[in-house]
Amino acid sequence: MRAVNFFALEGIPSIKPGADLSTVILVALAANGLELADNDVVVLAQKIVSKSENRYVDLEVVTPSAKAIAAAEICRKDARLVELILRESVEIVRCVPNILIVRNRNGLVLANAGIDQSNLPDGEQGTSVLLLPENPDASAAGIRDALRRQSGKKVGVGIIDSLGRAWRIGTSGTLIGAAGIDTVRDMRGQLDLFGRVLQSTILGFGDELAAGASLVMGQASEGTPVVLIRGLTCSSETQTARTLVRPPHEDLFK
Repeated sequence: MRAVNFFALEGIPSIKPGADLSTVILVALAANGLELADNDVVVLAQKIVSKSENRYVDLEVVTPSAKAIAAAEICRKDARLVELILRESVEIVRCVPNILIVRNRNGLVLANAGIDQSNLPDGEQGTSVLLLPENPDASAAGIRDALRRQSGKKVGVGIIDSLGRAWRIGTSGTLIGAAGIDTVRDMRGQLDLFGRVLQSTILGFGDELAAGASLVMGQASEGTPVVLIRGLTCSSETQTARTLVRPPHEDLFK
């Protein structure tokens, strides 16, 4: 019988800029009666990675450009926020009332370039917003390397966020940064149960991991932004979350 376990770690403290996330994770694992093993995957919510990297911006210091002001009039958002969104992006995909969808610098198509104010402490509310990590794959690689160095175990790391999808209602956990794990599994050429050769089956394996982790992580006040996944063999030293991004020339919805 095959089984995969997802453990949402209790006791993760409020993350401050400069926090050593690998140490935070190892302390939380011990407090939850766990320790890392080979082939484990540690999944982190994007927000705590952004906080540790001090990706805060105060809207009060942002001066919107003419392009941002024009887009803000259409999407009915704060022009200062729109300016930040444009700075984080390479293309506006959709700009209509109450919606601004962009392709960000890492290739992700998402609303508001992933910038938001949810789950920020009271002292960070008001005009402060939090951006995605500048390079989520590099962030994941740094945490992976630190965990491997401190634990001696071959583990992988994923960073996830909740993204909407053009063809489905609601958001789903999505992998935006990865190191040391499979993110795409190409099944083409393999046989199905009846001996037919698979012609087009490519698994978004990293997003499947992200969705499972998101289920136990929660989206509101749960306070469990780190999940340990155990029971998989999914180590890759070459694939990243960027591997999952469909190139713009293959975009089926433009």
